[in-house]
Amino acid sequence: MSILANHWAANGRQVTLITFASADMDFYALHPEVKRVGLGLMAISRHPWEALRNNLHRLKRLRQEIRASAPDVVISFIDEVNVLTLLTGLSLGKPVMVSIQTDPRSHYLGRVLYALRRLLYPRAHAVVVPSDDVWRWTQRFVRKERLHTIPNPVTLPASKPNDAAYSLGPGRTVVAVGRLHPVKGYDLLIQAFARCAEEHPDWSLAILGEGEERGRLEALADELGVADRVGMPGRVKNLTKLLRQADLFVMSSRYEGFPIALLEAMACGLPVISTDCSGGPREIVRDGVDGVLVAPEDVGALGTAMGRLMSDGGERERLASRAVEVNERFGLEKVMAMWEDVLGQVFVRKSA
Repeated sequence: MSILANHWAANGRQVTLITFASADMDFYALHPEVKRVGLGLMAISRHPWEALRNNLHRLKRLRQEIRASAPDVVISFIDEVNVLTLLTGLSLGKPVMVSIQTDPRSHYLGRVLYALRRLLYPRAHAVVVPSDDVWRWTQRFVRKERLHTIPNPVTLPASKPNDAAYSLGPGRTVVAVGRLHPVKGYDLLIQAFARCAEEHPDWSLAILGEGEERGRLEALADELGVADRVGMPGRVKNLTKLLRQADLFVMSSRYEGFPIALLEAMACGLPVISTDCSGGPREIVRDGVDGVLVAPEDVGALGTAMGRLMSDGGERERLASRAVEVNERFGLEKVMAMWEDVLGQVFVRKSA
């Protein structure tokens, strides 16, 4: 969202960015011309009636802000938010585009939201999915002329002198990036690293991100005897700098959408290993050309691939030399041209 908003604002578009979270929770910097609205409505519902009440309040506030911004088009991200935005935007007579950012076959919504998604997505003026894999699933209930595949773009924010001080330790480092959540498969990654650790004593593992799994992952690393070689510094600001210091990137996810962290690692010239999970990894990594794909949830296969690349500097260099081609394959200007094309189609439908 921040990448798109910043690009459009820099090119003279009036952009309002609305989230249910408060603006003081922002992690990514926005262009100064982006109008930022944080509703502060992220309260957790303790029972169904409270959930209904909270969502009705969210709908009311969202309707107020959309009406106040007087948009030509509304673009929504993430399934739960998409449903509320469609309920709101369509009732205001505004064209609404929704973007799916994960694999909907694996992302559990609950029966009510699942039913609303199937009911409302066909009414969207456009549905944007990140990969052909997700397109094939979505086309079962959304008309093909309103369904568009647009990959996530790769951008690398410049490192600044006052970036967070965390740096990778001595020796060589395997790095992973993402929230500490079961979907990211970091339990599998730690187990795979533990299998390689004894044969590669000069290597360490750094998992950059924060989340609910921290305690369980730290306990697992301790149990496997690699706690002193597995770093979890939390969320970091100097990501580009750290990626360029690393020697190998591994994505161990159980499912994905179109992972930006994988794109960023390749753009930094890192050799990568990724699970061939549902979603977009296969459309990013060309197996054996610019990275390695392994079966999802297969600790043995992941450990073998990691051990092989940790042992072979020449192979790491060969893969890294082609990995940087993602800067052309998924560059910002190329991807934004796709968004402009879809926006044009939406405006044509609006005026028809």
